Amino acid sequence: MLCPSCRTGETRVIDSRDDASAVRRRRECQACRHRFTTYERIEAARLFVIKKDGRREPYNREKLLGGLRKACEKRPVSDAAMNEITDAVERELYGRGETEISSGDVGELLMAALKALDEIAYIRFASVYRSFTDARSFQEELTHLLHESD
Repeated sequence: MLCPSCRTGETRVIDSRDDASAVRRRRECQACRHRFTTYERIEAARLFVIKKDGRREPYNREKLLGGLRKACEKRPVSDAAMNEITDAVERELYGRGETEISSGDVGELLMAALKALDEIAYIRFASVYRSFTDARSFQEELTHLLHESD
């Protein structure tokens, strides 16, 4: 492992922790004593997302996280919570054992997780994902959400 500071290849592992999706390792460079963190993830089979217009594109974790970050912007939702949601969605997608998944399925999984986490973030995500065409369709979703939480 190369040190990101001095590019020396002599590093040692200080601490190692496993979680559901990755192994986190704290490392220290033997030359400059710079400390840094690395993550090891299992590389799963390639997963493709089928878009609404029929295009296929490789699944991209960062794109999923980007959508979550936009929905949760200025909300009391931590990066850790967004990473947990992303990990849970990935486990579900890869657990299906399929190589192709519709963008609709991905969106529904994200919306279910957001609904449980933060209703405002859920509405923000749903407004983009469901492409509300007017105020009435937006109001219907809000009314449905309010009746569920009662």
